[in-house]
Amino acid sequence: MLYDKLQDYSRGNVYPMHMPGHKRNSELLSLDLPFNLDVTEIFGFDDLKDPRGVLLETASLASQLYGSEQAFLLVNGSTVGVLAGIGAHTSRGDALLATTGCHWSVSNAAELFGLNLSYITPEVDDDTGVPCSVSPQMVRDAFERNRDIKLVVITSPSYEGVVSDIASIADVVHEFGALLFVDSAHGAHLGFSDMFPKSAVSLGADLVVMSLHKTLPALTQCSLLHLCSERADFERTKRMLYILQTSSPSYVLMASIDHCLRLLHSDGKRLFADYEKNLALFYERISGLKSLFVLRKGVCGFFDFDFGKIVVVTKNASFDGFELMGVLRDRYGIELEKAESDYVIAMTSFCDRGFGFDRFADALLEIDG
Repeated sequence: MLYDKLQDYSRGNVYPMHMPGHKRNSELLSLDLPFNLDVTEIFGFDDLKDPRGVLLETASLASQLYGSEQAFLLVNGSTVGVLAGIGAHTSRGDALLATTGCHWSVSNAAELFGLNLSYITPEVDDDTGVPCSVSPQMVRDAFERNRDIKLVVITSPSYEGVVSDIASIADVVHEFGALLFVDSAHGAHLGFSDMFPKSAVSLGADLVVMSLHKTLPALTQCSLLHLCSERADFERTKRMLYILQTSSPSYVLMASIDHCLRLLHSDGKRLFADYEKNLALFYERISGLKSLFVLRKGVCGFFDFDFGKIVVVTKNASFDGFELMGVLRDRYGIELEKAESDYVIAMTSFCDRGFGFDRFADALLEIDG
């Protein structure tokens, strides 16, 4: 049974260097989310399709924390936010611009809504094999080729934590009369600490989608869609979510969203301060790596970088990223988020414990040696 398999795994000794961001840290979160909380939209519990009570309070808190005009709670992940955001701000036959490597929901939206999708292809960094930031000039060049682009979708941060110059890109997009939609599924934690880049919500984007579950303590599928400017259409977005999102939203998931936001509001400064210390100590410990190489801002040619993503490059080692991921899993009991031929990705959050960072650093140093 799935339940038994999950229970057995949770009792094991494998450390999660991957999403979800809660890292199964029940000691910190003190949450109990069993069947007795799994209700439907009964009296007193509001209606996600048209929130006016307790769910509106949660959405308003999300807007307040991130500084958006409006926020929608998503229980079908950022995927439904991408679909709804694109569908609400385009018409059949419109031109849509996105970056190669974007989430598949973008191409699915183009197919679903009959859009003409074209791509920007960022360069790949030779030293690391990691795709670089999208530059404002790339976006301008795309508009020079096609002045009919109505919506631009930029992924920032990328899976690897690479951040693009959203403020400058927004200026270009708005100059040509289009809207900017930032897929920040991996950036829900941005904006709460000076150690990390700013959130796209504050940088001129019109819409921003983010997955709380990827880098913050929320259950899988818990996400937010932010409308960040008057150019974004609230009523059409609301209607599109009514069409695309489940008609039976999980109150367990919505409780998780609410708890995550309230934790950020009440204790975010302390939690991010501890997180900064853990990351700083980790990067200091692995600074002596010789064959392996950990991606850092200032070392590679990216506009900005999310230090919460630990990208270990294997291009100078005698093994590739897939082999490194296997060794970390089998020999050290560390499960990473993703492997590519030239690197692996470890995802962290403020729910990670110091011993987890120590264990990961020890493993990398031993393998490197």
